[in-house]
Amino acid sequence: MLTAREWTFRLLKLGLSVQTHATRLVREAARSPDHTLAEAVAEEGGDRIYAIDRGVEATMDVEIAVWPDECFPLLLTAEGLGPDGRHRFGDPDQPLRWRMLLDPIDGTRMLMYDKRSAWFLAAIAPDCGEETSLSDAIASVLVELPVSKQTFADAFLATARGATEAYRFAVSERDVPAIKSGCPIPLGPTRRTDLSNGFLSVVACFPGTRRLAADLAERIAETTGNVTSTPELFDDQYISTGGQMVQLMTGRDRCVIDLRPLFNRILGRTDHDRFIETHPYDMAGLLAAQRSGAIFTDGLGHSLDAPFDVTTGVHWCGYANAGIRALVEPIILQWLADHGIDEGS
Repeated sequence: MLTAREWTFRLLKLGLSVQTHATRLVREAARSPDHTLAEAVAEEGGDRIYAIDRGVEATMDVEIAVWPDECFPLLLTAEGLGPDGRHRFGDPDQPLRWRMLLDPIDGTRMLMYDKRSAWFLAAIAPDCGEETSLSDAIASVLVELPVSKQTFADAFLATARGATEAYRFAVSERDVPAIKSGCPIPLGPTRRTDLSNGFLSVVACFPGTRRLAADLAERIAETTGNVTSTPELFDDQYISTGGQMVQLMTGRDRCVIDLRPLFNRILGRTDHDRFIETHPYDMAGLLAAQRSGAIFTDGLGHSLDAPFDVTTGVHWCGYANAGIRALVEPIILQWLADHGIDEGS
């Protein structure tokens, strides 16, 4: 049976394989103004699949297929694997041993236009049946997928019992032991407990829920005294859940709020009528983010968890520390209550 530590090596290597392929695609596409990687090819798992997403899927299959027997049988749940997002590896007559949740490119829209890094996200958990969830994960990684001009990238990895490890390495580096034996980079959320001259973002990357996001953001700014003629509270709409988590883990952001499933509920949108939301595969890096010291809850202040599937809408809040949470969370809960959603929802 593979240990959690051994799984971090394996997930990191898989992330590096995806990074290699994605980097080549982006650098080739950067020579042309046609943005061929931005061609939409499918609608799966509540999100749109683009040409760049399809470009890395074969890489994953090849890499996983040569894993040792102790990795199987394994059920992979990921964006882009059809309507249910599932693919089984190993003997179909044997009971499942592992479940893996994965987003090969979290931040596709940023990367396919060569604007900003995307992230490879993965989590592994022993099979707990259909109830397997993020809280069952024993290992998790985030690997940066850089833009074409970038020569260094970061990787974050953690087990359920250890602190998050952070590494910066040359994009040309493909040797996992070399990366993990190298000098770690500074890691840790900010200790500032106010919002002055800091970043707080209410996710509003796409049309449909932006008015609600803006109203909540203004409520937070007003209540905390951060509406001034010279801005002291900043916003960063990073179109990548993994990227947003990294900003918290590395002390750059003080709070990130993604309430899109609750916004959809306020708007009366259900089932296939929902505006785009975060899904569990977008949260596959959660364990590594939590082990960095940042605090994560669902949008109602409860423990954050989600099943290993591709359809569940996930609302979440990330706080750099307990002081930021104590400052911001009551404002969020009151705003939600004002819109008919309370902590018991």
